[in-house]
Amino acid sequence: MLRGRSLSVTSLGGLPRWEAGLPVENLLLFEVSWEVTNKVGGIYTVIQTKAKTTADEWGDNYFLIGPYFEHNMKTQVEQCEPVNDAVRRAMDAMNKHGCQVRFGRWLIEGSPYVVLFDIGYSAWNLDKWKGDLWEACNIGIPYHDQEANDMLIFGSLTAWFLKEVTDHADGRHVIVQFHEWQAGIGLILSRARKLPIATVFTTHATLLGRYLCAANIDFYNHLDKFNIDKEAGERQIYHRYCMERASVHCAHVFTTVSEITAIEAEHMLKRKPDVVTPNGLNVKKFSAVHEFQNLHAMYKARIQEFVRGHFYGHLDFDLEKTLFLFIAGRYEFSNKGADIFLESLSRLNFLLRMHKSDVTVVVFFIMPAKTNNFNVETLKGQAVRKQLWDTAHSVKEKFGKKLYDALLRGEIPDMNNILDRDDQTIMKRAIFSTQLILHPEFLSSTSPLLPMDYEEFVRGCHLGVFPSYYEPWGYTPAECTVMGIPSVTTNLSGFGCFMQEHVADPTAYGIYIVDRRFRSPDDSCNQLTQFLYGFCKQSRRQRIIQRNRTERLSDLLDWRYLGRYYQHARLLTLSRAFPEKFHMEPTSPPTTEGFKYPRPPSVPPSPSGSQASSPQSSDAEDDDEDERYDEEEEAERDRLNIKSPFSLSHVPRGKKKQHGEYKN
Repeated sequence: MLRGRSLSVTSLGGLPRWEAGLPVENLLLFEVSWEVTNKVGGIYTVIQTKAKTTADEWGDNYFLIGPYFEHNMKTQVEQCEPVNDAVRRAMDAMNKHGCQVRFGRWLIEGSPYVVLFDIGYSAWNLDKWKGDLWEACNIGIPYHDQEANDMLIFGSLTAWFLKEVTDHADGRHVIVQFHEWQAGIGLILSRARKLPIATVFTTHATLLGRYLCAANIDFYNHLDKFNIDKEAGERQIYHRYCMERASVHCAHVFTTVSEITAIEAEHMLKRKPDVVTPNGLNVKKFSAVHEFQNLHAMYKARIQEFVRGHFYGHLDFDLEKTLFLFIAGRYEFSNKGADIFLESLSRLNFLLRMHKSDVTVVVFFIMPAKTNNFNVETLKGQAVRKQLWDTAHSVKEKFGKKLYDALLRGEIPDMNNILDRDDQTIMKRAIFSTQLILHPEFLSSTSPLLPMDYEEFVRGCHLGVFPSYYEPWGYTPAECTVMGIPSVTTNLSGFGCFMQEHVADPTAYGIYIVDRRFRSPDDSCNQLTQFLYGFCKQSRRQRIIQRNRTERLSDLLDWRYLGRYYQHARLLTLSRAFPEKFHMEPTSPPTTEGFKYPRPPSVPPSPSGSQASSPQSSDAEDDDEDERYDEEEEAERDRLNIKSPFSLSHVPRGKKKQHGEYKN
């Protein structure tokens, strides 16, 4: 129980909740990140998707702090004047002293207020602020590290702003959450200056962890053996590492996004996280239960059109028996598992050929990288597809006219002569022009090659494959899940560990978890290959069943539920920052033990459990599955076995599956 003059909190099932009548007007909440209105990586998604839930709870007392970029301001922010007096006076004070601070509403769900600092406009203070940082914590920043210098300016402006806010807060308590090392200097300086604020620092990945994993080091099995200072120094990021570690130890509460990253942070940053705050999404349910299945069919047809253009001239496979797989993420070949995926595709190809499968697999690698522009051949492929279509229609018109004329004469036309030499020449020229190449292009609804945005593309695919070695959370498989698309993840990703914890049989629900922690790379590759081969062996009906189950997991990832972890961190930081006013009695950390999906009891228990011996399936097989599987009955059983996101009473927990415990 947390008690204070204006605050009272109770705990149910290990999760605290606000009591009715909480005067949130006595609190101000700020979140600080370099990715507020500024998309760089996954933190942007975290903040953007969480904004609505937080804004609904905190109303006009919730603010996001980030950098000002003119192009982002014009397209993402509606400028307005601050209503809050403390914020308005803080901005006025800074603007009068040579800063440029902008304010507005971020045009996303929830329309949260944003405070944006113009970094370039305040760069004249850089040398002075370097001195301030050195005096505060003895961290020096090299002049050639432009990014770190920008973060120093950003952090110094943040600390200045928070000082002005607390000077005019009129008794309100201020909570500030800082995301990642880029925002950390603001936290360090705020604590050094003893500002009356409650602080939370969230790391979404450790700096050194990402570097070490990219170097193909057996990272997770040697966590306790690294010489941290030496490793950071050799990679010329020691000053950044010091900024990150100082932020962690200055914060009242330290959080991270997954259990696997908590283990990493304890070794890399020398502090065990107080709270694990899993990342969520804004989950929107369709009014029609199977609408997501209809969207899959619609967008799959558009991908098929692209494939026709890309492979025509070499299209010796049946598109109706073709599966679309994809991998997406940063262009980090090893960290994101592109290396193991390519090797497993080679082994999958061998299995499909050996078993004489008529299934074809087309794989997309969606990884942004530097490219110049479309080359002639990339555009030519789609132009050729259109040319073939136009040629076929033209010949069809001529064929139809000749057939009609012959029938009018009472003749049965000679099929060998109905197409003349000119028709055959036109068709041969069209065929000869179908020489295509692989092309680099990222997804965009305005692309002349594949005019689809990322969400449409994901919905049209059959399986997302993300066998990452380093993935503190993993938004790509989470996004697949809420769209009802099965995915492959690993037990070294936060998402994979989260699903192992809360789903008794993840594979049955379309979540394939590769063991990359306790198996050799070759064994992990074999396991991934078996997952992919098993997926190829499924009948169409089995894939539909699996997509239904996958989509039902979306409640696990809803911010309406996962936002409570952030709430717990805020309560904890209040009790530590202001112990004379707020006291929080010891409670268990937030858990989701009562929110667990059981192994589906229906037949097939897992789409791999009743697969045919070969990838081919029959209509009879599909009909038999209809008799054994009742979607509505199974969905209702799931609803009864799991807890609502808003219900926190205890449900007995099943046997916990250990890391590395799998059925292949």
